[in-house]
Amino acid sequence: MSVYFGHAGLPGAARGAVAALGNFDGVHRGHAAVIDAAKALAAKLGAPAAAAVFTPHPRLTFQPGGDPFALMSDAQRVRALQAEGLTIIHHIAFDRTLAAMTPEMFVEDVLASGLGLRGVVTGGDFCFGKNRAGNAAALKEIGARFAIEARVAEAVREPGVDHKISSSDVRRALRDGAPQTAAALLGRPFAIEGVVAEGDKRGRTIGFPTANIALGAYVRPAFGVYAVSNRLADGRRVAGVANLGRRPTVNGTEARLETHLFDFAEDLYGQTLEVDLLEFIRGEQKFDGLQALTAQIARDCDTARALMAQR
Repeated sequence: MSVYFGHAGLPGAARGAVAALGNFDGVHRGHAAVIDAAKALAAKLGAPAAAAVFTPHPRLTFQPGGDPFALMSDAQRVRALQAEGLTIIHHIAFDRTLAAMTPEMFVEDVLASGLGLRGVVTGGDFCFGKNRAGNAAALKEIGARFAIEARVAEAVREPGVDHKISSSDVRRALRDGAPQTAAALLGRPFAIEGVVAEGDKRGRTIGFPTANIALGAYVRPAFGVYAVSNRLADGRRVAGVANLGRRPTVNGTEARLETHLFDFAEDLYGQTLEVDLLEFIRGEQKFDGLQALTAQIARDCDTARALMAQR
C-alpha cells in the first residue's frame, strides 16, 4: 500500500484512482460500505482503489481546544483502511485555506488536478467546500465536468435504529461504558495505541505492574476497569486488565490508560502498545488505601481472565 500526504506534485503512480472520500474516524461499518462501493467502482473502471482522508479532522480546525474525540490515530486509520483492501491512501491537509475553497475549487484543485481521481464515493450526508455548500449531488455534478464519476454509498443502519451508523454512535457507546456495542459498530474492538511511558511504578510494588499510555487525542471512554487484549510491537497479543482514568486512590489528576499484562514480565518502556478495550468490568473507584486497592485489582484480574476465557 502507498500512503501520500498533500495533493500537489504527486507521482503518476498516485494518480488515477477511485477514492472513498471522508474523515473515516474509526473506519466503522458505515465507512466500510463507502469503501466497498469505491472498490466496486474502481473494479469497473480498472483503477486502483483508494481512500482520500482529511488530516487533521476538520473539527480541530473549527473547534480547537475542544474535548478529545478521536477514535483512532492516523497510523491506526491507515492500517484499518489497508485491511479493507485499499491500495492507496491520500491524506488531504485540512486547514483554513482548504475550508475556504468553494465546492468547485475543491473538486478542480484537490480531486481533479491534485489527486487526479477517476472516481469518488461518499456517504449520502457528505458536505464539502466553504460553509459546507457542496453536497453529494453537487459532487456528482461538478465531478462530471472533470471526468470524475461520483457515487453515493448506501447508508448502513442497525436493526431497529432509524439513523445510519456514525462515529458519534461509537463515541456514545464508549462514554456509556459499552465497548462491546462500540465494537459491533466498528467491526473490531476500540483500541488505544501509544508509547509506553514510565509512571510512578507503584503497580510493581503491589504485584501488578502496568504499562502506562497517555490518552492524547482519543475520546475518553467511561473511566474504570476493562478486560483488554494488548498487541505488542512484534505482533504478539497478551490478555490483561486495564484501568482507564485518573487513579483517585493515589490522588492522580491526569487521565491515562494503565494496562496489566497477564503472565508477562518483559520491559515495554518506549515500545508502542495497542490496547483493545473488550469488556467493561467496573467504574473507577477511590479505595481506602493501597491494601484495599490491591485486593480489588486481584478480583478484577480474576474477572478479566474469566471473561477472556469465554471469548
